[in-house]
Amino acid sequence: MIQLNGAGKRFGPKILFENLDWMVGPHDRIGLVGANGTGKTTLLKMLAGQESPDQGSMTVMKGLSAGYLPQDGLSLSGRTVFAECMTVFSSLRALEEEQQQLSHRMAELDPAGEEYRRVAERFQEAESQFRARDGYAIEAQIGTVLSGLGFDKSDWQRRTEEFSGGWQMRIALARLLLEKPNLLLLDEPTNHLDLEARNWLETYLAAYPHAFVLVSHDRYFLDVTVRQVVELWNKGVHFYTGNYSAYEKQKQERRAQLEAAHKNQQDRIRQLEAFIHRFRYQATKAKQVQSRIKELERIDRIELPPEEKSIRFRFPQPRPSGRIVAEFKGVAKSYGEKEVFAGVDFVIERGDRVALVGVNGAGKSTLIKILAGLEPVTRGEYILGHNAEPDYFAQDQYKELEPAARLIDDLGAVAPRATLTELRTVLGCFLFSEDDVFKSIGVLSGGERNRYALARMLMHPSNFLLLDEPTNHLDMRAKDVLLNALQEFTGTVVFVSHDRYFIDRLAGRVFEVAGGAVTSYSGNYEEYLWRKQRIGQPVEEPAEAAAAGKPAAAPESRPAEKRINPIRLRQMQERCQVLEEEVARTEAEIAECERALANYESAEETIRLTGLLETRRRELDLLLGEWEEVSQRIESAVD
Repeated sequence: MIQLNGAGKRFGPKILFENLDWMVGPHDRIGLVGANGTGKTTLLKMLAGQESPDQGSMTVMKGLSAGYLPQDGLSLSGRTVFAECMTVFSSLRALEEEQQQLSHRMAELDPAGEEYRRVAERFQEAESQFRARDGYAIEAQIGTVLSGLGFDKSDWQRRTEEFSGGWQMRIALARLLLEKPNLLLLDEPTNHLDLEARNWLETYLAAYPHAFVLVSHDRYFLDVTVRQVVELWNKGVHFYTGNYSAYEKQKQERRAQLEAAHKNQQDRIRQLEAFIHRFRYQATKAKQVQSRIKELERIDRIELPPEEKSIRFRFPQPRPSGRIVAEFKGVAKSYGEKEVFAGVDFVIERGDRVALVGVNGAGKSTLIKILAGLEPVTRGEYILGHNAEPDYFAQDQYKELEPAARLIDDLGAVAPRATLTELRTVLGCFLFSEDDVFKSIGVLSGGERNRYALARMLMHPSNFLLLDEPTNHLDMRAKDVLLNALQEFTGTVVFVSHDRYFIDRLAGRVFEVAGGAVTSYSGNYEEYLWRKQRIGQPVEEPAEAAAAGKPAAAPESRPAEKRINPIRLRQMQERCQVLEEEVARTEAEIAECERALANYESAEETIRLTGLLETRRRELDLLLGEWEEVSQRIESAVD
């Protein structure tokens, strides 16, 4: 549909990419990846026709319709949400109106006349076109998409200007999905979506009838939506087959092959140069020397691209809290007559990593604010544990920062023992490099200030972190830094995130906020979904998000109930192996206890061995139960 030949693009003096040869086919599913500033958005705009290549050419198939969703900045007004979506079907509405006019006209004409015959033929033609283009399902289609993207039915008749920027972007995305362009171009489409809407979009894209290219910093989302990855790096564009996990593996393999080829070539060059240097002035070797000089000149030198720096920084650890960090006893929260939840009981212990999940408006932010002490409970009791020090990171945390302060100075005041190099390393982790560290907080964008606020919190963390969407505005490398820091963090974390990979890697417990209740599940998000399915409860899966109708089901090779994060699958396989080893060890200890009990030594030793035997048998029961559960999950995932 679109072909680029030798295409290149600059941003001022900076070369973003050059010598790009690329053809986008009619059913391609492409993920565009690369660090911030490499040109992903620029390339997406080029495909959308909003930018032109500075060198090379771009050929576009006749009749191509491309739909582009930017990261933000769209603003809609003047219509209701439903009416805005209805504008997508203007040509179908025109056909519908023409049918009505033709119907009225036929009622006025003589059925035996020639004009009646012509009008009736046009009516049949218009009705056939309307039916073929699914005109009778317009409202159902709109309902499906709006519900899937998180709009309640009561929102459909609200005017678009009443919604915040994030919800305006959802409306724009809904319009684009309903248009079904030949080429769908999405720049960070999950930025403004909660987890449930992101899941729904994933299923919608799996059934999308045309091509799409998307930019995303969400590993899991890329893993389950794309079949090809295009990476912008080092002024070049590199192509990989498969999803994001396959791309990571192939990139490592390519690097290893290139390094091996480079090593072999350097060995050969040294051999040739050594021979030439040794025999250059010996007449008997002149022919061989000339042959080797020519061979040396013909060698196409392999250049190793610079290695991407692996950034890892260990953030300071807080002082320990008591074993119980937070406890809810019969807690209820209401705003006027609206009850958010009631009868909530749970205990959060030191070292817990708790993910809060649930649809928008269920009460996740309210719950985390109560834990932070920013909201009172309406009924019941919230007990903060001994030495527990809550620290709350809000989505608009940047509002608490001093605008006039420079980043490097402000961070140094928070962490006075850190060296300048350490401070610059931390800021680099969160995408502030070189002269950026000397910027005033006030000149940063909202996303940049939130990134800085997160780095600032981690440089002087409390022992009870409460994080509301901490992964927003972070690229994959910054997310990895944050994830590593929180995995090594010795305190307690409660967080809200719509990034599946981040939740799966960090969460050890999931609190579902839904239906006025808070339900606790052990394990990460993948395990939470699986447990809910096992006990027969409805799961907020993408295909179930809209009652008004469903997009076509995902291909049978990837049914929703068997989707599993490939990283999580590897973790489960490793856990299964560990469990098998622990079972074998525990069984050996039980056999040893039984042998020891068969040889009486003393009453005290018998009591000790009996107690130890009972403990080991209980441990064995727990191990076998977990092993059976994990094994079943692995089997269901790989079937």
